[in-house]
Amino acid sequence: MIDQNTQRAEAHSFDEAMALQPQGSGRWQGLAHPGYQNMVGPFGGITAAQALKAVLLHPDRLGEPVSLTVNFAAAIDPALPFTIQAVPVRTNRSTQHWTLSMVQRDAMGEEPIVLTGTAVTAKRRTTWSAVDAVMPPVPAPQTLPRVPVVSHLEWLKRYDFRLCAGSLPVHWDDAEADSLTQLWMRDDPPRPIDFCSLTACADAFFPRVWLRRARMTPAGTVSMTVYIHVGTAELEASGTRYLLGQARAQSYFNGYFDQSAQLWNETGHLLATTHQIVYFKE
Repeated sequence: MIDQNTQRAEAHSFDEAMALQPQGSGRWQGLAHPGYQNMVGPFGGITAAQALKAVLLHPDRLGEPVSLTVNFAAAIDPALPFTIQAVPVRTNRSTQHWTLSMVQRDAMGEEPIVLTGTAVTAKRRTTWSAVDAVMPPVPAPQTLPRVPVVSHLEWLKRYDFRLCAGSLPVHWDDAEADSLTQLWMRDDPPRPIDFCSLTACADAFFPRVWLRRARMTPAGTVSMTVYIHVGTAELEASGTRYLLGQARAQSYFNGYFDQSAQLWNETGHLLATTHQIVYFKE
């Protein structure tokens, strides 16, 4: 028999990562969760989610998130706490504009910027609505095998991926191919989707240059924007079910490439779209 008190005490790793501590004046302190470590520092999606969490926790917040942009200025030291500052710089009748910054105190006692960002929250009104980005026809997630995690990267173990199209190259031989990937994803263990976890999922794609060029080149996101197309009720309706993610690049030029992606729930509702610019090395 499972002890219910023990079960309640076992927090999900994502919720642990989102546990920011108030520092006053719109400032929150957090840590890079060891379960979401990437090649250099934490998985960018979790850091973007932490930045959004600072907005959602702010007592002066108006409405729900509509967009978030984060710029990764430096690698985050997983051994040191960071501080996020969320500032509502303009509040209108139905929209609110935010600036974000994240700092980490170094050995010299200084606090250099490691992330900057902006966000928009809004009180949505019921209006005419339509979707042009229709979910592509893909097999149901339950019919696909789970992608095995053969990497040492911890953040990959926090997700259940079911690949539909666009796997990583079998041979890293510079053979050029399409950059399109389609895959189902959800938190592991399953967790109800919310604005922060949706933001993290928006970054859960391997660098497009790896698929396009079949070369394991160093790469990292420089700037990422997430547009959120749903409210709390629509997210709650998605529950713990899978999201379908589709990602593709448009251009690679002199060390940088872009990536556009969409996220639908299992019923075909478009939850978010996202764009990012990524650096890569030869």
